[in-house]
Amino acid sequence: MTAAGIATVARQEFRLRIRAGRWKGLLAVFFAVLLGFTVLLRGSLANVTDDDLPFTGTVLYGGLMLFVLGLALLVVPALAAQSVNGDRERGTLATLQVTRLSAAEITLGKFVAAWGTALVFLALTSPLVAYAMTQDGVPLGRVVVVTLVLALLLGTVCAVSLWLSSVLTRTTTSGVLAYLSVFAMTVGTLIVFGLVTAVTSETVDQTFRNDCSQAPPGSSCEEVVTFATTRARTDRTWWLLAPNPFVVLADAAPQLPQEEPARDGTEPGVRARDLDPLGQIGRLVRDLRVPPIEADDGGAVPGFEVEGAGQDDGAPVWPTGLAVNVALAAGALVLTARRLRTPTRQLPRGQRVA
Repeated sequence: MTAAGIATVARQEFRLRIRAGRWKGLLAVFFAVLLGFTVLLRGSLANVTDDDLPFTGTVLYGGLMLFVLGLALLVVPALAAQSVNGDRERGTLATLQVTRLSAAEITLGKFVAAWGTALVFLALTSPLVAYAMTQDGVPLGRVVVVTLVLALLLGTVCAVSLWLSSVLTRTTTSGVLAYLSVFAMTVGTLIVFGLVTAVTSETVDQTFRNDCSQAPPGSSCEEVVTFATTRARTDRTWWLLAPNPFVVLADAAPQLPQEEPARDGTEPGVRARDLDPLGQIGRLVRDLRVPPIEADDGGAVPGFEVEGAGQDDGAPVWPTGLAVNVALAAGALVLTARRLRTPTRQLPRGQRVA
């Protein structure tokens, strides 16, 4: 496997996309939708006075990145879901396979072309991101990290779509299953997390000690009250939510500082951290990893459990989620290369050589 072979396949894929001409219109529509979203979001934020919302850029950038990820997940599967079986239908795949190009070079070349096209869509967000940075509250380091993570997530979708294109004969079927894979990674992980968390919830006894000295004379007062309650153990199921692309992106964004210098015309205590959509989602998913703790305050006897009381944020979730996504992409590329190996001893039913 050589870089020259990969580049040869990638150049051919790029030329096919350029000749099609549809990608230019798709880029224009993509940017127009992002621009419209940014204008509408900025207009809604303009209705809030600067005293109430000092860090406009923080909200604008966080909302824009979440919207970019959601919109990209609707576009990226189409970039690779027909890459292999489309060539097979046109009779051009066999031409590549009889050359000195290896199956790995063909696979990586097609992946580089699809991923490169996805990165072009991501690059279109640069002017809007630069505008958000001018609105205050968006550090450069945060933009770099979020962009890199977003690029890796798009690469995962490209790899999975490419694998589906190699194992399925019809382009329509591979396209539909590519979008179903995106649905499983986003909405599906939320559904599974909620169902498994509900099933694995546990029943615990909580005990309170009442201060009967304050009770009115002659009234009944139970000094110790014990009752059963159901408690969700998200510290055992958080990993089901970790591969979700939105969770990975939000949690990977560096948290803004807790203490910031006061700004002119702002109320004390207003921080960019409090207004950050990415940071709020990140802290929420990290709290899922915090196990219940034992507490003995506020009138509770030993054994009364308070979930997360007095604890800091839990451990980051994004390293696990990103590792799962990268491993999924690597596995998809390996399986795709195996499907493209020649000579092929047995072809799937309904599949032709050229």
